[in-house]
Amino acid sequence: TEENSVKRAIQLRDIVTSLGPAYIKLGQALSIRPDLLSPDAMRELQKLCDKVPSFDNKLAFDTLEAQLGCTWQEVYSELGPEPVAAASLGQVYKGVLKASGDVVAVKVQRPAVLETVSIDLYIIRRLGIALRSVPAISTDVVALLDEWAERFFEELDYVKEGENATKFAASIKEDLPQVVVPFTYPEHTRRKVITSQWLDGEKLSQSNEDDVGDLVNIGVICYLKQLLDTGFFHADPHPGNLIRTPDGRLAILDFGLMTTIDDNIKFGMIEAIAHLIHRDYEAIVEDFVTLDFIPEGTDLRPILPPLKRVFDSALAGGGAKNINFQEVAADLAQITFDYPFRIPPYFALIIRAIAVLEGIALVGNPDFALVDEAYPYISKRLLTDDSPRLRESLRYMVYGKGQVFDADKLIDLLEALETFRKASRMSQGTGSGGAGGEAALPAGRGEEAVSSSSAGSEPAGTSGGNIPAPPGLEALFPQGIPGFLFPPGFALPGFPSAQGANLLSPLLALPGFSPPPAAAVDPGDAQTREALQFVLSAEGSFFREFLLDEAVKGIDALGRDNAARVLVQLGLGDLRVPLLLPGSLPRTVALSPHVTEEDRATVENVTKLLNFLLRGSRGGEGDIVAGAGGDPSRALRELGPLLPAVATEVLPELIKRLNSRLTARAIRDLFAQIEPGALSPVLTSR
Repeated sequence: TEENSVKRAIQLRDIVTSLGPAYIKLGQALSIRPDLLSPDAMRELQKLCDKVPSFDNKLAFDTLEAQLGCTWQEVYSELGPEPVAAASLGQVYKGVLKASGDVVAVKVQRPAVLETVSIDLYIIRRLGIALRSVPAISTDVVALLDEWAERFFEELDYVKEGENATKFAASIKEDLPQVVVPFTYPEHTRRKVITSQWLDGEKLSQSNEDDVGDLVNIGVICYLKQLLDTGFFHADPHPGNLIRTPDGRLAILDFGLMTTIDDNIKFGMIEAIAHLIHRDYEAIVEDFVTLDFIPEGTDLRPILPPLKRVFDSALAGGGAKNINFQEVAADLAQITFDYPFRIPPYFALIIRAIAVLEGIALVGNPDFALVDEAYPYISKRLLTDDSPRLRESLRYMVYGKGQVFDADKLIDLLEALETFRKASRMSQGTGSGGAGGEAALPAGRGEEAVSSSSAGSEPAGTSGGNIPAPPGLEALFPQGIPGFLFPPGFALPGFPSAQGANLLSPLLALPGFSPPPAAAVDPGDAQTREALQFVLSAEGSFFREFLLDEAVKGIDALGRDNAARVLVQLGLGDLRVPLLLPGSLPRTVALSPHVTEEDRATVENVTKLLNFLLRGSRGGEGDIVAGAGGDPSRALRELGPLLPAVATEVLPELIKRLNSRLTARAIRDLFAQIEPGALSPVLTSR
């Protein structure tokens, strides 16, 4: 019954507590394993994270003095006398350094914990070997224990913990100033004693402040940065280690338990997300091999149907961004009982981190969706990372298995990037009063007992003054580019003439755009879209290349489509014209250009994308004017600060590529009308 299940779970927690540090740590690790324990058991074992009895103060002070090699009064002017918190491996005292007067947290390790843990781990591993013969347990328990034991022994070295904290603080300092890591005092740190700054604050999970939701989002970004960027992962983020400081920042504590995520796993996760968005389940199964959920060489066919059911169900609520991560993790855990599918040790640590953050967020916001909150950071990695695997993932994300890009998916990425860049600037502005990374304040406390132990690139150029057109282009096109003329008297901010403005016109030539008179443009009203800034920034170079290619395709397709329509209206759609070339080439060729469905799809998608970049609208063909509340001058006001970059970097390359494409297509279309073998007499005569 439900009542008996709760009683048994409480008994399990009491037994684990009585067995000592190794079993307490094992209980903490098992508290995040839905594939091994019931929900009631997991709930009770999670209490082991911050409700552990303390040990005798005399033993603690004896250990402290033995490690420091002097009496504690020689280092601290104040200390104790009672611990402020206790955990499985040690307990924490509040003190004041004698030399500086800094308030510190002093964590002291339990006596004989290394010896006790070593014996316990040996016994537990023998039990794990015995469990290999149990058919119902498909998880490799011994591998899980070995991974956990390695991290456990590292956690017993407080010098290593201090080094981890320093390394972690440096890895987030620039991007996440609202995240605080207590500073470690290495001169007062030994293998069994760590002295770090004292941080006042309250557990994030218990705070009633209005900014808790924002801090949870910062926590999500912080853990995603560890997981997908730095690869140096804080693997012990239970509620006792996440603190809200009085100045509204997020403090992360206790760096004894860390793990490293290699590049193959980091890239594999992003690739899996791209495949999930396209519901490419065959590719997702392969991703699970890369991510070590499925052993190499396993027959993947039987696993595909249950995985498809899991993700179809998860995606049914509104797509990948609304996936409930905990439900998916539980469903995946269930698969481990029936198929050769395992939860790798590193992923168990990730589940724990996500479970803690999601649990805190859901208290204040029942609609919190972790994947939705994570999507801005993922989009930033996809759009700005120059690694070949992520470039390929970005291409797959927007093209899928086809040849025409999906404007809506690309706009989703750009909207998420805008969200990330705005949030990043806001967090850096909010955090400007103190240093990010290691705490600049005297401070600190954490689990193991509450012990502390980019902004976007600026667009090129400036917004003021007259900016000359690219050298040679006005001379080449004195009346503007044929077919893309602005009305007489029209000018753009920063350009000396309408002719200079016409150099921009290919970008705005897609159907539906009708530029306003010059008087409608206010150079002072230039609120450039984040996405447009990104496209013209240094970090947007790869995306700019992609956009140029697609814009050229769109302009070319649009020109051919318009020409074909005009010829049909004039009754010349089937007209053929003579070809005055020697040999057996066809004597006539079709005047009307050939337009494919792919061409039309490209025009529509490029139009959507430019609508978004210039107006924030997703309107398709013919909807550009309707964007931005029917104010077509807004696009030009937003373009104002970016005109120098457009004129000197984007436009010349656009014209060059357009000319190359038009020439290549004309030759290709000509020879496409030649019968096979028709060239041979010409070649022979030569």
